[in-house]
Amino acid sequence: MDGRSILLVEDSAKDETLVLRSLERADISNEIVVARDGAEAVEFFSEGGPFSKDRLPAVVLLDLKLPKLSGLEVLERLRAERRTKLLPVVVLTSSDDEGDIDRSYEHGANSYVRKPVNMDELSETVRRVGHYWLTLNIPPPRRE
Repeated sequence: MDGRSILLVEDSAKDETLVLRSLERADISNEIVVARDGAEAVEFFSEGGPFSKDRLPAVVLLDLKLPKLSGLEVLERLRAERRTKLLPVVVLTSSDDEGDIDRSYEHGANSYVRKPVNMDELSETVRRVGHYWLTLNIPPPRRE
C-alpha cells in the first residue's frame, strides 16, 4: 500500500477492534485514524484536525449508527464541502435495512457494505474493501 490513510468512523470498541484486525490480516498497512462518534469525524476535517488543509484520507469507512451525529449526518456534511464532496465514503454497517441503504446512497455514499458477524467473513470483506479502495480505485483529483 502507498501510505494513504483510512478514516474509520466506528463507535463500537468491539467492531473497531475487528475491523482493525481485519485490515492488519489483509496486510493493509496504511495509517488508520479512528473517530468514535459522528461529531469527532466531522471535527477531523476542520481547521487543526488530522484531515485539515491538503490532507485527506484515501477512504472513509463509516458506520451509520453513531452518537452525536449519525453516519448519514456525517456523510451529508462531507458532501456539502467542496474539498470533501468527492471523498470516497464506504458505509460499513451491520444494518441491512433497505431504508438505510437508500438514504446512504441518496446522501452520496460511494458504497454500502454490510458487516458480517463472522470474524472470517468480516476479515475477507474488509480485505476486499481495502484492496479495492486503496489499490484499484483511481481517486478524483484533490480539490482546494
